[in-house]
Formats: sequence, structure tokens, C-alpha cells
Amino acid sequence: MVPLVSIRLKVGPKGQIVIPKVFREAYGIKEGGEVIVEPGESELVIKRVLDTEERLKKPREYHKKRRGKRPAKLGELKGISLEDEFDEVWGIEDEAVH
Repeated sequence: MVPLVSIRLKVGPKGQIVIPKVFREAYGIKEGGEVIVEPGESELVIKRVLDTEERLKKPREYHKKRRGKRPAKLGELKGISLEDEFDEVWGIEDEAVH
């Protein structure tokens, strides 16, 4: 993923940084909210924590879409990649690891 913009931040004496207001507003990070920090080989990725309603949105949409449909029968799934189906349903994209 290529960053759209980069901002250099100073790290405080306790290792703290301030996420600029423009980013907090754009990504819905509120005061007192939580973020997830994921370490990479040479980077840290900061992600906002989704609230319960946001986390349940996709499963609810999928369940609503599937409501009333019969389950697949043996042989009907031949040639279908369940991993691709899962990724498509849950909106997961392939991301290159840096």
C-alpha cells in the first residue's frame, strides 16, 4: 500500500506521539478511544478499533443477503475458492507485507 501522505512526528520522552487532528477526524479516532498498533519489519501500523456496531455490520449484511437461501449441496461448490469467497464477503484485500 502506497501512503497518500506522510507526516514526520516527534516522539515524546515517554514514547508518545500525537496523531494529527486531520488523521483523527478522517479515521474516526476520538479522544479516549483506542487504536491498534501492529509492528512490521520496518514500520508500525496504527489502526482504529471498530466499535461493536461497525464490527457487526458486515456479518449482518451477509446474513441478511443469505436469508431464505438454501445451503449448498455436495458438489455445488466444486471449483469455487472458499478463501476468495471469504475475502470478498468480508472485504479483505491482499496487502503486501513490507
